[in-house]
Amino acid sequence: MNAFKSPTSSLGDLNAEAAATLIAAAADVTLILDAQGTVRDIAFQSPDLAGALAQHATWIGQKWIDIVTVESRAKVEAMLRGTLTGATPRWRHLNHPVAGAPDVAVLYSLVQLGDDGRFVAFGRDLRAISTLQQRLIDAQQSLERDYSRIRHVETRYRLLFQMASDAVLILDGATRRVIEGNPAARQILGEATVRGQRRMLAEIFDAETAPSIQALLDTVRASGRADDVRARLAPAEGDSTAGVDEPERGRDVLVSASLFREETTTLFLLRIALLEADPATAVVPKLKSKLIKLMESAPDAFVVTGTDGRIITANLAFLEMAQLPTEEPARGEPLDRWLGRPGVDLDILLANLRQRGTIRLFATTLRGEFGVSSDVEVSAAAVMNGGQPCYGFAIRDVGRRLSGEAHSEHMLPRSLNQITELIGRVGLKDLVREATDVVERLCIKTALELTDDNRASAAEMLGLSRQSLYVKLRRHGLDDPEESGS
Repeated sequence: MNAFKSPTSSLGDLNAEAAATLIAAAADVTLILDAQGTVRDIAFQSPDLAGALAQHATWIGQKWIDIVTVESRAKVEAMLRGTLTGATPRWRHLNHPVAGAPDVAVLYSLVQLGDDGRFVAFGRDLRAISTLQQRLIDAQQSLERDYSRIRHVETRYRLLFQMASDAVLILDGATRRVIEGNPAARQILGEATVRGQRRMLAEIFDAETAPSIQALLDTVRASGRADDVRARLAPAEGDSTAGVDEPERGRDVLVSASLFREETTTLFLLRIALLEADPATAVVPKLKSKLIKLMESAPDAFVVTGTDGRIITANLAFLEMAQLPTEEPARGEPLDRWLGRPGVDLDILLANLRQRGTIRLFATTLRGEFGVSSDVEVSAAAVMNGGQPCYGFAIRDVGRRLSGEAHSEHMLPRSLNQITELIGRVGLKDLVREATDVVERLCIKTALELTDDNRASAAEMLGLSRQSLYVKLRRHGLDDPEESGS
């Protein structure tokens, strides 16, 4: 340990008052200890730290080991023992307990004072560093939760993509080449079309109808939506489509398209439905039959409805949540008999499916036949079934999630006056939830106005992660229309 070379001449004859002033100024808090480790005096250089350690007035006369937390006591013993043996002083992190508040972290170094066994403990306030460490941990946990939700959503929609009965292709928006296709696309168009070949879209359709497909994509790119078009698949040529059923090639199909973005890349999702397929007599491939069996026994509820919202089929998980003994009582009934607010949530779901084709993470409730209600999260997609659309709903019970992670995409009342108009028509629980959402929407809108629509600053102001703020913006309809349209 480095020391002054000539303290007698450089410091002069310091009296006790001057020495005490120097010692107190050397740290945020200074403790004078006797040979047994008992606190004999205290000095605070930091008033803020003295306020945080309000009980320090009772420390005098207590042993140092008794005024720290349990996990810090071994460090105190080691510091006292090391100082007595002449070891080089080390800074050690100790925590002081505070009633009704978090522990206060202090970094201490112990020095022996004179030959009478007294010690001086110099302490530095570590609360600022502890706060930064806690913020780092909270940010990391928030990122992990966001990544987990993204992985679950990706898995959910990948399963829906694989199970779709219609051929679905993903095209590069710039080159119009096929990037990926589901099993139905491989069955109709061939493995060479959707695996590794990256064929041009024009090669898939007959030369007479290919221009209408190009026009469909141009319209979708310009306006975001377009009507379905009728086209014809290109006929098979030699062995280039080996493994493809010959009747599927050259058949008339109904083609619809939608546009989406992946980072900086624009992609098209193309849905191809065979017009002449008879769903009553169609033979389900072995792979698809396995996926259907998987969905029937999946832990999440899955329901297929017609365009009118009436149930066509449902898996066992839905029957359990709806408290139904068999599928027969549910078949032909409107889904909102069990799902959401009657005449409200299902209408919103159907309208969005007709307009966009998919819905993700719509928060609502599901009621059982015997009054049991569960908070659920609904994801849905529209698919073609023999030229006619039908809707598939994946329903997940999210009642065990933390309330801070629950979110909803259904339309909400915009004022408290509208909420009061619902009294007598909905239960108190729903009224409270709606009122909470109105307040949340107003807070988010005000934060955006105060930050000039800077979402990163608004998220920090509201104590949210940026991903959580984006979810709430979409739920309350406050997101950028251009972003939502893309």
